[in-house]
Amino acid sequence: MRFVTVIVLCSLFLGVSGDGLFSFFKEAIQGTWDLYRAYRDNLRANYQNSDQYFYARGNFEAQKRGSGGVWAAKIISTGRKYFQGLMNRYYFGIRDHGLESLQSTQKAEEWGRRGEDPNHFRPEGLPENY
Repeated sequence: MRFVTVIVLCSLFLGVSGDGLFSFFKEAIQGTWDLYRAYRDNLRANYQNSDQYFYARGNFEAQKRGSGGVWAAKIISTGRKYFQGLMNRYYFGIRDHGLESLQSTQKAEEWGRRGEDPNHFRPEGLPENY
């Protein structure tokens, strides 16, 4: 646990730019909220093959916040990947389950963090309010 705390704190301080710590924290919180909204919309839409779109959209909106938003998106995405891998491996006894899906969502997350249009991953027929 100490190791994880050290990694998070180091990445936090390395991610802070010249515009101050308060601004960075504000951007990180706003970016986290953007990711949560995309996740919530994904659950509400309950639309087949829309995961990549919502991952890309959440990361895209978070990166628009600034360096704090990008940092939050990276931490949350890495944590989700790590947690999902642990659950598959230890709880379900599955080693490579969903590896393809994990790689495709990772691609969508990176796409969004680069600032590219998340509509690239939008499935046909997804309601316009998303």
